[in-house]
Amino acid sequence: MQLIITDAWLAKSRALHLSGWHLLVATLLASLALMLFAAGLYHWVFLKGAREGWPVIGSVVKLIVKDENEQRDRYLRENLDVMARRVGEMQARMMQLESLGERVSGLAGVSADLKTTPGRGGALVAARPMSFEELQATLDDLERVADQRVDLMTVIESRLFDQKIRKMMVPTQTPVPGRPLGSGFGWRIDPITGSSALHTGQDYQADVGTPILAAAGGVVVTQAYHPEYGQMIEIDHGNDLVTRYAHASKVFVHKGDLIKRGQRIAEVGTTGRSTGPHLHFELLVQGVPQDPNRFLRAGSGAAATLADRRGAVTAQ
Repeated sequence: MQLIITDAWLAKSRALHLSGWHLLVATLLASLALMLFAAGLYHWVFLKGAREGWPVIGSVVKLIVKDENEQRDRYLRENLDVMARRVGEMQARMMQLESLGERVSGLAGVSADLKTTPGRGGALVAARPMSFEELQATLDDLERVADQRVDLMTVIESRLFDQKIRKMMVPTQTPVPGRPLGSGFGWRIDPITGSSALHTGQDYQADVGTPILAAAGGVVVTQAYHPEYGQMIEIDHGNDLVTRYAHASKVFVHKGDLIKRGQRIAEVGTTGRSTGPHLHFELLVQGVPQDPNRFLRAGSGAAATLADRRGAVTAQ
């Protein structure tokens, strides 16, 4: 395309040669400028009309705002309904947790004063949509109840842990399981002298090398050879309670070692004042020998009671 430009008197002229590419670029630029102008004009007129309350533009703005508000309210309502259902599910789970906490607290011996959930009930009324304020209040109440449950479970955990530690520190496990008993605690005819003498422990008949297990957890306070007890171990379990294991052939612990319940500490032997392989097991309270069977029977009874309680909780 060729354009000829002349002045008013036709004295001068100038020719412009435009190719197809130039025409395309010029058309695009003109279209872009027109769109920008139209958008700016529309934006200016729309804002001016909205601020000054022009009738037509004011109505359009109200319709747009109303539609946006309706969409927002619908979105919030749908989310509030979903959250309300989730809160209802959480409340049901909290009730289950409360019931479980009551049963466990009974096992732990925790005072019922910690169970502070108020009673609830009443006629069932058809549900209605919850407001945001009601949902927030429900969440706050749920958080408060959850905090109470956490406190209760913390107390129960502490109580159960304390009970477990106490049980682990009381010698209620047989030191040589499955082995026949020999001489019991009390007066007997001494096997060496043949005269009446006090037997201060419990004998377990076993072959040399049979493992000797700690009757409870504690600290080794003595590991030495004794003229009468032979290779001997004494374990302090706290509260002035000590167990003694005598006549061992081998010893696997030393003074100061921490011992767990059921840990192998030695092997049966016949060292010291002994007529044959066996374990002499003593239990002393404040240094006074006690009948070990009293503690061993208590341990068996406690285990049976605990199993019955666990069965009852599972059945519930």
